[in-house]
Amino acid sequence: MSGLRYLLTAMVVAGCALAQTAPDDMPKDTRPPKVKQQKARQSPGREAAGGAGNIAGGAAKGAGHAVAGVGNGAVDLVTLHPINAGVDVGRGAASAGKDVGVGTIKGTARMTHALGRGLRHIF
Repeated sequence: MSGLRYLLTAMVVAGCALAQTAPDDMPKDTRPPKVKQQKARQSPGREAAGGAGNIAGGAAKGAGHAVAGVGNGAVDLVTLHPINAGVDVGRGAASAGKDVGVGTIKGTARMTHALGRGLRHIF
């Protein structure tokens, strides 16, 4: 009978251990706050290089639109549509100017921001 008593005691102790509250059942105000991970920032040198890339990309895109406008204008001129040729060349030039301007402004802004961050590290 003593073996049965030990078995019943062990079962009662195990049941009490399993019946305790789990950590997930704790009230929300006692849980530690979750830590937000910050995004890794680019170094000032890499950001300046990205700005130079923006300027170059804007110039390339603008050159592509200028070439497309001149090409469409040449086709219209050959097919005896001089008014459409002028419109196409003008449209290509306007689009090229927009692309070059946007690329230059974005790139200059990134490079200025990178310069400011770089100077902050020095001083």
